[in-house]
Amino acid sequence: MTAATTRTLTLGVIRGDGIGPELVDAALQVLGAALAGVAELDVREEEGGARAYERNGTALQDDALARIRGEYDATLKGPVGLPGVRRPDGTEAGLLGGVLRGGLDAYANVRPIRTVPGVRHALHPDTGRIDHVIVRENTEGLYLSRGLGVRNDRAAADQMMMTRHGVERIARFAFRLAEQRSGAPADGVRRVTCVDKSNVLRSYAFFRDIVSEVAAEHPGVELDFRYADAAGHDLVADPGHFDVVVTENFLGDLLSDVAAATVGGLGMCPSGNIGDHAAYFEPIHGSAPTIAGLDRANPVSQILAAAMLLDHVGLREHGDRIRAAVDAAFAGGGVVLDERGSPTVGTAGTARIVAGLLSG
Repeated sequence: MTAATTRTLTLGVIRGDGIGPELVDAALQVLGAALAGVAELDVREEEGGARAYERNGTALQDDALARIRGEYDATLKGPVGLPGVRRPDGTEAGLLGGVLRGGLDAYANVRPIRTVPGVRHALHPDTGRIDHVIVRENTEGLYLSRGLGVRNDRAAADQMMMTRHGVERIARFAFRLAEQRSGAPADGVRRVTCVDKSNVLRSYAFFRDIVSEVAAEHPGVELDFRYADAAGHDLVADPGHFDVVVTENFLGDLLSDVAAATVGGLGMCPSGNIGDHAAYFEPIHGSAPTIAGLDRANPVSQILAAAMLLDHVGLREHGDRIRAAVDAAFAGGGVVLDERGSPTVGTAGTARIVAGLLSG
């Protein structure tokens, strides 16, 4: 450790499947450049995902959860899962969402959606700046039924459950986040938008009622509402209205992919899974095995996930430096995405350019 280094950052790393190892390598290179002279990285590898399931019969060893919870400052995770690796019930065997989110009680899935200068996206260019965060409840809702549904050859059923405790804490997380932000791009208003289907399902009416109760604790933040179908429309037609969006697990999963198309695709979008005692950070997309090893994957999602990790461990200034370097790489033309969303300079080339901007 150099004399100027102030701390050691103990980092759990799950490289994952498909393009995961390439993306994680890119993010670690950028992290190293961002933290040079500031912190030393102590990287601890954890095996997880579909290949781990094939080797060990489980996607993540039981003792890994204890290490992630107790030994690491935070964990950086690559995409996991392979379509052909499945359990006897037909579901994918390598996915870690239920294992990590439930096991760590990482109840807030935080998905920033932000335009980067120079990145082509699906919207008309006069749409304006997009900068909002989807806060998705991460441990309840429809996905709580993961692996617990019932079926035979004539019918199938999965249950959706929400609890007051679960909805209150995700609502408070969303309002606190809005209080820390600068407001929606269109009008500068600090705003939480509750997205639900309360016009159809009692569970969503329960969600809306509790979010409304929590809103009273945060008078400086405006509360508004969208039904999920209208939200899908407005995230495309009027994205500048949104600041923080709070929603149930399943709806948040769908809407964040819709929103990703407005800023250049899934490869531009990171996420954090944050609880009171542990957190991990990853792209919002899957492992894309068809392009694994071809140096075609966009590593920006993983790099920006690393920036979120730095925010979480109290190094926000350096997270901001990573975001600024990504912006500069695209705005200056050093990194360009082709029509498939792949960087023309490749995965490794993108990491080199971003790391170089941090080191220069």
